[in-house]
Formats: sequence, C-alpha cells, structure tokens
Amino acid sequence: MDKYDWKVNIKMNIRTLRVLGLWPKGDETYNLDLYALHAAILLTVFQLGHIFFQVVNVYFILDNFEAIIGTIYILLVEMLGNFKIYYLIKNMRKLKQLLKILETDIFQPKTVEQKAAIDASVFFWKVIYQTLLIMCCGCNLFWALFPLLDKSTGERRLPFLAWYPYNTQISPLYEITYVYQIVSVGVITTIHVNIDALLAAINLFNGSQFDILCDNLRNLHNLAVSGGINDKLIYCIEHHKQTLSYAKKCNDFLNLILFIHFFVSGTSIGFSMFELTLVVPFSNEYFAFLTYGFAMTVQIFMYCWFGNEVEVKSRNIPYAAFECEWTDFPEDVKKKLLFFIMRVQRPVKLSAFSVIFLSLDTFMRIMKASWSYFALLHQVSAKK
Repeated sequence: MDKYDWKVNIKMNIRTLRVLGLWPKGDETYNLDLYALHAAILLTVFQLGHIFFQVVNVYFILDNFEAIIGTIYILLVEMLGNFKIYYLIKNMRKLKQLLKILETDIFQPKTVEQKAAIDASVFFWKVIYQTLLIMCCGCNLFWALFPLLDKSTGERRLPFLAWYPYNTQISPLYEITYVYQIVSVGVITTIHVNIDALLAAINLFNGSQFDILCDNLRNLHNLAVSGGINDKLIYCIEHHKQTLSYAKKCNDFLNLILFIHFFVSGTSIGFSMFELTLVVPFSNEYFAFLTYGFAMTVQIFMYCWFGNEVEVKSRNIPYAAFECEWTDFPEDVKKKLLFFIMRVQRPVKLSAFSVIFLSLDTFMRIMKASWSYFALLHQVSAKK
C-alpha cells in the first residue's frame, strides 16, 4: 500500500497561510529573508494597523455604551487573531514537527479500510471548514454592503468604527479607507479560519491514530507486520505508546490557544446576540451580526468536536483488543494482552491546562455562558 500523505488534506490551508506570510517553505521556520519581510509588511499594515485605529477610537466613544459593545466584540476576536499569529510564528517548528511525526511508518494506515476511515473523518472536517468559511465570507459581505445601503444617518459610514488622522468623509479618502477596512477584515478572517482549521485537523489526525490502532488490534492475526503474534502485539503496544506521546504534544501545543479562544469566542457570541437586539431586523447589519455569531459558534464546535472524537476513539481501544481472536494466543501473549487492556482503560482527554476539556459538553457550557453574557448586557442596557 502506498504511503499515506497526511498533509494533502490540509494543503489548501498551508497554501493560504503561506500567501499570508504564515508558513515558511518546507520544514523551515522564519529567517531574515524576503519572505519574513513580506510577512512583516502584510501583517503590520492589514492586521496591526486596522486594530490600532479601532483601539484608538474606543477612547473617543467611552461614554457610548452601545458603541463600545459594537466595537469590543469585534476587537476581541481581532486581537485573538493577533495572538494566534504570534503563537503560530513562535511555535512554527513545533507545529511542523507534529506534521512530520505523522510521516513515520508506525502512524501510517495499513489497509484500505483504515484509509477509508481517515477519509471519512477528513470529509466531515472539510464540511465544517467550508461551512465556517462560507459564514465568514457572508459576514464580511454584509459588513461591506451595509454602509453603502444605509441612508438613515445621511453621512458616509464605514463598515467599522475607527479613528483616522484625516477626514474620512471626503473623497478619495473615504473610498480608500473603506477598501482598507474590507481588505483588512478579509485578511484577518482568512487567517483565523485557516489557523483554526489547521489546528482542528491536528486533532483529527490524532483521533485517526486511535482508529488505526483499534483496527490493527481487531485484526491482529492479519496485521501486515513481520514476525509472530507476539511481535504484532508489541507493535500495537508501541503504536499506542507513541500515539499517547503525540496526543500530549498536540495538547501542549494547543493549551494556551484553546484557553484564550474559548473565553474570547464565548464573550463575542454573547455580544453579537446583544447587537442583534439593537439593529433593524432582517437588514444587512442584522445578517452581519447573525452570520458572525454562527461563525463563532462553528469555530468553537470544530475544536470541541474533534477533541471529543479523540476521547471517544481512545475509549474503543480495550474493546478492540478484546475483539481479536485472543483465544488462540499462547499463554504469555494472553497475559501481555490482558495487561495492555488494563492499562488502556483511561481515555485520552484533550484540554486547555486541564481546566477546559475539548468535548461536546464543553461546547454546550460555552453556549450557556454566551447566553449569560447576552442576558447581562441586555439587562444593563435596559436600565440606561
């Protein structure tokens, strides 16, 4: 069987991040070259610049509660993007090593059925990724169109509240600033979506290793490994050991990102729901907030689902070991198998600093927290 290329599933994410200056060639990290200069200019102009003008504007609207909320919920996510970029650049070598480990023989699928199981998981990942991408594009489109179609104020509006050291009401400064904001948000959104999809894919690959291990255990007699049944069992035990090590490395890499991401996303969803109560129903602005909230929800769901899959699939290991034809094994192999089954009773749980676990239960908790933020903001607004 040909060697399985894990990276081919995420080649679009890698290519996109490379264009945006966030993926140096091959297995390299950043060097003092033209690519690093390209990344610095692109991120400074469209990422840091856009956020800077919005942060400065907060000072001028401190007395306007609704305007503050309308700016903060976007700023939080944009700053989260800054953190993801910094963390990705700082740990680029670690991330590429995680992908490199998957190329080793022990992590390769051994049968067509195992490859099909991986492809099925990848298909679902692609569905979630494309759904998130469509929602983000729709949200950006509504943000871009709303100021052009809204004539209620009689003024030229920009898609986002921001301060600039010039008069944005006159041409061509208005048009230039308008395009700058849309391009900046497009860059920020693209970075967010592709980093999230890439990190979720790492968890998907992690979970797929447990699928491969379970299938190898069920078909221990037919496992394509040289040696007798004892050697094949030792191979599976070694695969399990390395899979646990890989899961720990993945968890260590994701710890900080997940911890901050869940807090920011939960808060932003609550803020976006509050904004829905302030705008005209079924207007462009209304749909912008609606798609934004859905996009943030899918973003969290993607992490929680594939983290939950790691736990669910790791629970299947003792059952898979029991399903093999162990009754024909020599006594010493039976003892090793029994000891292995006893050792793999505890499932693998991915988490953020062992505080927030990646599970569907956590997803529901974040949704409940978002509703609490919305209820609090609505209550505070009603008293004003």
